[in-house]
Amino acid sequence: MARIGIIGSQGRMGQALRDAIAAAGHDLAGGVDRGEDVARLADGSDVLVDFSAPPALEGNLHAAIGAGIPILIGTTGLEAAHHAAIDNAARAVPVLQTGNTSLGVTLLAHLVQEAAARLAPDWDIEIVEMHHRMKVDAPSGTAILLGEAAAKGRGIDLATHTESGRHGHTGARSPGAIGFAALRGGTVAGEHSVILAGDQERITLSHSAENRMIFAHGAVKGAAWLIGKTPGRYTMAEVLGL
Repeated sequence: MARIGIIGSQGRMGQALRDAIAAAGHDLAGGVDRGEDVARLADGSDVLVDFSAPPALEGNLHAAIGAGIPILIGTTGLEAAHHAAIDNAARAVPVLQTGNTSLGVTLLAHLVQEAAARLAPDWDIEIVEMHHRMKVDAPSGTAILLGEAAAKGRGIDLATHTESGRHGHTGARSPGAIGFAALRGGTVAGEHSVILAGDQERITLSHSAENRMIFAHGAVKGAAWLIGKTPGRYTMAEVLGL
């Protein structure tokens, strides 16, 4: 039984995490939100789960380091400076950062990497995602995660092979590019499709989130898995043994 502390406890994911912690038989160590004492929460927890906001990340990492406990980061919209801070924190404590804590999406990313590795580079890769109207970042963290999986399978750098926001007379598709399209509307929890388009044939790998509880259950599983690990940066794929 683990004592799990929630950072961002009043958000939609925070509420879902409370239910998932109880369902898994763990203890809720408490929760904090903007302006509240993360260090105090960390001192009473075995592991922290962070679904807050990018500006809070550095302080949350310091709290985990100060308490000597693991932290799972599900916050999306992270930039290079955030990842550098995560790398630094991972030298002191176990850190699991992911754009999606769903076990299904974790497996999907594995399948995308495998497909991209086995199909020739002339198969075009496009990633289409849709989320609720209130989502503020695009492409989604999950879409980026899937793009990174495709790029890893191809042995290329995603940052230099991304195409997104096409509009107007864009010219032909760049060879080897990984395309992104972001749709927003309604109350969609999350829809992601990776399309691999070859000459006269097409493969589509998809995942549909019907309820945000799938992310909460995955986050709780990942957080409990982190306890007792040596310092380092971990992934949801390792939680599933992939």
